Amino acid sequence: MLIPVKDFRQAKARLANVLAPHDRLRLARWTADRVVAAASPLPVFIACDDRDVATWAEAHGATVLWSPGRGLNAAVHDGIATLAAAGIEHVIVAHSDLPTPAPLANIVLSGGIVLVPDLRDDGTNVIAIPSRVGFQPSYGSQSFRRHLAQAISLGRPVRVHRDIRLALDIDTPPDLAHPLVAKVLPEWLQMNPVNQA
Repeated sequence: MLIPVKDFRQAKARLANVLAPHDRLRLARWTADRVVAAASPLPVFIACDDRDVATWAEAHGATVLWSPGRGLNAAVHDGIATLAAAGIEHVIVAHSDLPTPAPLANIVLSGGIVLVPDLRDDGTNVIAIPSRVGFQPSYGSQSFRRHLAQAISLGRPVRVHRDIRLALDIDTPPDLAHPLVAKVLPEWLQMNPVNQA
């Protein structure tokens, strides 16, 4: 299980108009905690370039894959290559901002590629791939379309896995108000005005 994790202090910038910096940090850490828990019983590898994130990862029993200044796509690419070199045949890559993650261990398709889009079919929240298939991460706007086209071009079986629990992520204030998200938010965040409308 590979989870790229951004510096908690820099995460969730698009929530700056509704959450103070300290609360954005807490939110980023809270969702990352939940994604790590959803990875059980798989070994977890955290791709990061921040010492606080590395300390957090080690406290969770994860292995840190240090990737300073690489950016998301390069860090994920390097992480997959590292796991392939270690003999891991399939890699699940999940974003760390999923508030309601379903268990992740069972989404692997033997020999194939599994893509989990976000609610808008824009981003790609989870990818499960054979580690040596040559898949090139291409995150950013419309990543799901690019990832799907690439997966098909690789000639492997492809499954689009639609699961509301994995499709939900937290990028914007309306994401905090989604009924399934609001139900699981920690009490300190439920008191935020955006969730009391």
